[in-house]
Amino acid sequence: MDSPFSASLNDKIFEIKSESGNISKVISYFPFSEKERMEIKKILGDDFDSFGSIFTDMVSDEEWEKTKVQIKKKFNDELFHID
Repeated sequence: MDSPFSASLNDKIFEIKSESGNISKVISYFPFSEKERMEIKKILGDDFDSFGSIFTDMVSDEEWEKTKVQIKKKFNDELFHID
């Protein structure tokens, strides 16, 4: 499924779940800001409210930009080495 989201949002998204061709849940690495949630709701509809995140800490855009490569690499390395 092609993502309807901007590149900056896609960068923060870990997984998009869908049911019957419709997006049912958007899972990010860290919780979305209120502005990001509003952007997603604008695209998917105001009633969409199915968000999740892998980590619970809030991070600024600056922190995300500095650490995203390491975070994604570490997470994917650990995920693929689970027995």
